[in-house]
Amino acid sequence: MRRSGSLARQVLTVRVGRRRRSLGTSGTALTAGVVTLPAAPDTLLEPLPGHLTGPTVDPLTRIVAPAAPTLPPAVPSLPPGMPTLPPAVPAQSVGGARIAEGFHDSGSHGPVPLLPGEHTLARRVRFAAVNACTIGSLVLGMTAIFLSMHSGARWAALCLVGCVTFDGLDGALARKLGVSSPFGAQMDSLADMCSFGIAAPVVVYSSVHNTARPGLIAGACVLVAACSAIRLARFNVSPKDGRFFCGVPTTMAAAVLGLAVLIGLRPSGTLAVAAIAVLALAMVSGFPYAKLARIVKLPPWLWLAPAIGAFIDYRITFAALVALYLASGPLLWLRQRSGAAAR
Repeated sequence: MRRSGSLARQVLTVRVGRRRRSLGTSGTALTAGVVTLPAAPDTLLEPLPGHLTGPTVDPLTRIVAPAAPTLPPAVPSLPPGMPTLPPAVPAQSVGGARIAEGFHDSGSHGPVPLLPGEHTLARRVRFAAVNACTIGSLVLGMTAIFLSMHSGARWAALCLVGCVTFDGLDGALARKLGVSSPFGAQMDSLADMCSFGIAAPVVVYSSVHNTARPGLIAGACVLVAACSAIRLARFNVSPKDGRFFCGVPTTMAAAVLGLAVLIGLRPSGTLAVAAIAVLALAMVSGFPYAKLARIVKLPPWLWLAPAIGAFIDYRITFAALVALYLASGPLLWLRQRSGAAAR
């Protein structure tokens, strides 16, 4: 009953007085029995549950206040000019998992198309031809590994040169035929890792492992594989420069190693280990190296000295050209830094 009536006040007075007399003159009062709150017109008197009552204690009373209305959370005001956040995307519960509207379950997606654009028969044939070159590079790399295991280092080195040829051919064909795709780029990167990151050091190891301690040669070849993986991964995520490579590309490093084995360039053990290690580290360096398209545009008179040297001793000429190309990276880097400092 509501306390606004006189009957409620009388009931409360009788209950409190009876409880005080039952406790005696010790002055001890039951704390839970006396509740003094200002009278409110909306409060209710309800009996407590039965487990709180006993044989010598009268049922207590509980004052229950009405629940206050729930207010919406305050939205802080943003200063003028500050962009507001987009509204939350409503979500629905499907099978116990919340899926935002506008997104579909992964099971509803079909396979990602490998060839962007229209899928005509002619474009599919061109796309297959380009990827056949990539597969050919992969097959030649595996063949080089098999041949190097059976003392066929020269034939294995020739397969490496074929890998370099196919690697340059698939990219040129993809651009010319208009079938370049992200799938083709990733496929080319994986084939390069197999042919240039694995097959090339295996061929080199089988060719020069008798010239020095096998552990040193193996360590240098493992360094080539690790640097090739780093170089390819960095190339996939880095912006492309049309003039220079950032570090020696894996294709050129494999071509140098394959041609060195093919022409029978056999330096001493210590020099071979040092040369392999320097070539591997050049792949992951940040030095700029000129692309082949810029090299072939050099003045013709610059090619006179290498042509004469090739007739005298092609092995020494080849080694000198490789050393000159490796040294060109730090020289270009120093030139760029000096030009930036001058500005």
